[in-house]
Amino acid sequence: MTLFDSPDFEGHEGVHAFFDEKTGLKSIIAVHSTARGPAAGGCRMWDYSSADAALTDALRLSRGMSYKNAMADLDFGGGKAVIIGDSRSQKTPELFEAFGRAVDSLGGQYWTAEDVGVSPSDLESTRKTTRFVAGLEGHAAASGDPSPVTAEGVFRGVRLCVERALNRDLKGVRVAIQGVGHVGAYLAEKLHAAGAELIIADVNQVALAEVAAKTGATIVPTDAIFDVEADVFAPCALGGAISNATLPRLKVKVIAGGANNQLADAMIGQTVFDRGILYAPDYVINGGGIINVAAEIRALEAGGAFDGGWVASKLDRLAQTLAEVIDQSISEKRPANLVADEIARARIAAARG
Repeated sequence: MTLFDSPDFEGHEGVHAFFDEKTGLKSIIAVHSTARGPAAGGCRMWDYSSADAALTDALRLSRGMSYKNAMADLDFGGGKAVIIGDSRSQKTPELFEAFGRAVDSLGGQYWTAEDVGVSPSDLESTRKTTRFVAGLEGHAAASGDPSPVTAEGVFRGVRLCVERALNRDLKGVRVAIQGVGHVGAYLAEKLHAAGAELIIADVNQVALAEVAAKTGATIVPTDAIFDVEADVFAPCALGGAISNATLPRLKVKVIAGGANNQLADAMIGQTVFDRGILYAPDYVINGGGIINVAAEIRALEAGGAFDGGWVASKLDRLAQTLAEVIDQSISEKRPANLVADEIARARIAAARG
């Protein structure tokens, strides 16, 4: 199968491969759309099993960013970068400087930021070779760590879904969180403060212990998270958590979390709907982080300061958009992911004119 025949290609404007022999950089930058503005999306470093796996991830994440930015009503298109490598052992400042040169070669078509396996300190090296990087600290436009804002949006989404599906507030609701990294940990604290009971799983035992100590969460093995008795399943790890293998094991009424590409494929959304589970489309519920980053990019381009009020207003509007998607899904008796996809595509098409 060629790139253009891939089901994940879906009209990408550009797919760029970069290799730097001196630093070992192997990177793919996928630009799905610039119809609404320059493509914006983070950089992920992961030890992919193959170049094909890295390409597929880049394409899916890039397309998701186009949809996410459109649903968050941002003047940005969608793009994503992946670096092939083990983030625990293969990071060097020089590698991220080489990545910056790759980003810069696109002439502002793509703005990068942090994602899985990449930290703000890594991007400080990237900033040395390109200005098209956001999510850093130490300047007037800085937005800082986007994770708390992402978690706030996800928390609001979980609360909304529980209201729609269970007709109750969060007190006493059992939430199974898969992944308690940055977003998952912040989400756990917010849910705990609202009175929810938590079950958590992660490969990182230190993170599990820290979250459990703060929230009283019950820890279960990573694979067992799909089998627990819970009202809500919150995927906050890598993508593809909801599949034909895992979905039959879930006993929940709501799927709402911070991970990208939670559905293994679009058809799973129909099965989720048919089982009577309310699903919050991932790129709608988890849009808080890119809103935060977008505020930084806007400030950098204008030569101004970060505007927290603008972020707050966009986060409020994002919650309204999620409510509209869920209500339309319920009224039309159609999967929420298909409803959200249609709205996102229409917004991108309208921007093209």
